[in-house]
Amino acid sequence: MPSGILLLDKPRGLSSNAALQRVRALYDREKAGHVGSLDPLASGMLPICLGEATKVAGELLAGRKCYRFTIGLGEATATGDVEGEVVARARVPPLARSAVESVLGRFLGPQRQVPPMYSAVKQGGQPLYRLARRGVSVPREARGIEIFELALLGLEQATVELEALCSKGTYVRVLAQDIAAALGTCGHVTALRRLYVEPFAGEPMQTLESLGEAGRHGERPSLLPVDWPLRHLPVVRLHASGAQRFCQGQRVPSGEAGVKPRARVYDAGGCFLGLGETDAAGVLQPRRLMHPLR
Repeated sequence: MPSGILLLDKPRGLSSNAALQRVRALYDREKAGHVGSLDPLASGMLPICLGEATKVAGELLAGRKCYRFTIGLGEATATGDVEGEVVARARVPPLARSAVESVLGRFLGPQRQVPPMYSAVKQGGQPLYRLARRGVSVPREARGIEIFELALLGLEQATVELEALCSKGTYVRVLAQDIAAALGTCGHVTALRRLYVEPFAGEPMQTLESLGEAGRHGERPSLLPVDWPLRHLPVVRLHASGAQRFCQGQRVPSGEAGVKPRARVYDAGGCFLGLGETDAAGVLQPRRLMHPLR
């Protein structure tokens, strides 16, 4: 069974977990997981790790994410998007492009954001959205996030279209509400698409339809190799005996004294063995082992 990373273009109206289950069934893999959830409202890139790739999923969680979204001004909803009931209305003042761009500039950089009640953040072992559905609201701790880029793509009387590059943990629904408030009104997300998750910017995505079509023809769409997103790490290559010991979880001399502490480890034939850490003397400690992957 294949191991690798699938970049799924998740459709709107489907939860991330439901999309994962469909991919899992298509690939006949029990071992699979997605990186970074998308709301059912949202479409776009959802990296799915299959087989041995699940062991590197944690390496992808810190990646920055790029979103394109539209804010409907003048109405606030319970969920912060079009799926919630309207809970407040406000007049939308005349908005000049220069004034909007000036407001957007105030949102750049590190900041604190309070997760919304309609989120998967857990409190007392229970997701907040379950409490929210019962009409319960509880205090939430603000979390550190960062907005790296925030561009104005379109502006109408009651609609703003934006593109944002942000850190992990950023809730676009909350960002949209805060931007609307800064513009002198209220608002909610009416459309949301994740363009990419780093380091996969520019990589092609596959749809559930294309995967299904390939399956009907007995084809398996290509996956990104397990080590593809680890290319920023230095490489350590081991001879046969060293590779065998490494795969058994033993420390081995790497012959690479002075390299960065974390490294990708391969055997002499280019088989990816896993991740390790080297000390100042060049001794390699296994940290995450793979079944041999070529």
